[in-house]
Amino acid sequence: MKWFVYAILALLVGGAWVLFSSKGSEIAKLDQEIHSLWEQGDPDGKVSQLESKKQTVEGERTLNGVLLAVLSAGLIGTFFVLQILPAFVQRATHAVYDSGEMVEKDVMHDARSLLAQGEYEGAIAAFRTAADLEPTNRLPWVEIAKIYKDHLEQPAAAVETLRLALENHEWPVNDAAYLLFRLAELYDECLADRNSAVAIMQQVIDQFPSTRHSANARHKLGEWGSGGGGLSQREAEERAFLERMNSQRPS
Repeated sequence: MKWFVYAILALLVGGAWVLFSSKGSEIAKLDQEIHSLWEQGDPDGKVSQLESKKQTVEGERTLNGVLLAVLSAGLIGTFFVLQILPAFVQRATHAVYDSGEMVEKDVMHDARSLLAQGEYEGAIAAFRTAADLEPTNRLPWVEIAKIYKDHLEQPAAAVETLRLALENHEWPVNDAAYLLFRLAELYDECLADRNSAVAIMQQVIDQFPSTRHSANARHKLGEWGSGGGGLSQREAEERAFLERMNSQRPS
């Protein structure tokens, strides 16, 4: 499409140049006729008529010159905007943001796009792919859990997602604590299982002593008060899961 625009503008510039040049030739011809008549003494009185015609042609040539200038500027400007400027901006962007290196693609871009379109199952699959590509990134797992909880109304699947992330990966302290807190919230808020949530908070205290995570867990337990009576089946399963996860973590 842009080459078609270039061709049209080039034809217009060429046409304007032909008109401008032809008027110049016509003026030169009139000058010769006027000069010749002056040498002959203008026997027929045609000089004034030719000079008037010359002024008219000069005016037309001036307009043609303006038109030629405008069209030429349009052609040059269009070429600059469509060809030179994008290349300059691309080079400047590389120089400023990544020192000439390729910009790293956001591995969760496709997943977020599917999520925005309401393609929840596709988004889950894309987030799992992102988790495989960046195994140290907790965000894909968190996003999958949110989709199960907020969009698909499957809190049990959200719990299983975070449990899988915790059990199959060795996370830094901050990431592990974050995932455990989100897991406790799911148990407490979505599954009405305060006992399991309490067990997870106690696991944070035991696993990360003398950290802000331990202090936050104690504060949460203080808000909840007593964790409840005896162990439920779900709490027993959760305790077993936490013990298994803890045993896999290097001492």
